[in-house]
Amino acid sequence: MKTKSTWIAIALAAITGATAQNEKPEGKRPGSRDIPPAVLEKFDADKDGKLDEEERKAARAEMQAKREEARKKMLEEFDANDDGKLDEAEKKAMHEAMKAKRAALVAKYDSDGDGKLSREEIKAARDAGEEVPMHPMGPGGRKGPHGEGRKRPGPPAGE
Repeated sequence: MKTKSTWIAIALAAITGATAQNEKPEGKRPGSRDIPPAVLEKFDADKDGKLDEEERKAARAEMQAKREEARKKMLEEFDANDDGKLDEAEKKAMHEAMKAKRAALVAKYDSDGDGKLSREEIKAARDAGEEVPMHPMGPGGRKGPHGEGRKRPGPPAGE
């Protein structure tokens, strides 16, 4: 009888957890993220605290334009043979330059000495006119200090 009660309790807990996971906060779409206040400030034309489809379209267009501008700048700086793309040697040169820039930014703005830039430290660097990449600013950039990279879910080894 004790085993049956245990299984019933486990089943109820599983059902309750699944139900709670399927509930979404009012007004939020599944998989949606909170909009950063700076983005709302800039693109929320009707000031209703959320972005409608037209406001989202404007935000996406600006982000796309910024990405294209960054791509052009990267090609101007690193496309040594002017073929409009980066070959392996040019990519390597770009990565080395970015690594040096990250190290310099960390050395200059890492006020707490933890070897990476916090949000506050990144803000200080941007406020000082620095161009700060969007990804993490630690000793190894996106990979971290030991080069292990981000852990992503996937099949177990050997499958």
